[in-house]
Amino acid sequence: MSLRRTLIITAVFAAMVLTAAGGAAAADQAAAAGNLQTIVLPAPQTSGGMPLLDAIRTRQSRRSFAPDELPRETLSTLLWAAWGINRPESGQRTAPSARNRQATDLYVVLAEGAYRYDHQAHALQPVAAGDMRALTGRQDFVQSAPVNLVYVERMPEDSGDPQLVWAGSHAGFIGENVYLYCASAGLATVVRGLVDAAALAQALHLPAGHRVILTQSVGFPGS
Repeated sequence: MSLRRTLIITAVFAAMVLTAAGGAAAADQAAAAGNLQTIVLPAPQTSGGMPLLDAIRTRQSRRSFAPDELPRETLSTLLWAAWGINRPESGQRTAPSARNRQATDLYVVLAEGAYRYDHQAHALQPVAAGDMRALTGRQDFVQSAPVNLVYVERMPEDSGDPQLVWAGSHAGFIGENVYLYCASAGLATVVRGLVDAAALAQALHLPAGHRVILTQSVGFPGS
């Protein structure tokens, strides 16, 4: 057997394994979601807000959150600003990605359960029922923040540079969008790396090759 044919067969087999793993993970998520329903978000606000330079000037990390839920309209605009579609004609998005791979999935952990942000439908797809906010970080405040975002990169388990650099950059780009929106909307936020990524990935039933990169808490400022 030629080397070329061997490589092709190996690549096809690897793709089949990943597809099977992804299907199994999707089934696990469907089972774990229980009675959670898809949340169709209202149309986001895509204009107005605080002037950009003012948002940059006031951007900061805050680690105290009020327990109040975010209104659906606010959550909608937050997620659109983070990683939504801003050019519908091309499907391109509010944050850049290497080679336009768009390999980052945005998970949203609320008090009632975890969801995956569907940027095409602008909706939250249920992933797992139950309050798992405490799993999104090692700090106490994550349990009271009404929204915890989880940035997940789709990449092989053994990925090295430049994929790891890209993954961190993608999460950073999206996280900064969140920071600027929060500055504009008067919300508190902080991006975090102190998280048990393996435990969180298991709770979210992530497929093989999907890696938790960073998490970020969002809510109204606490006292």
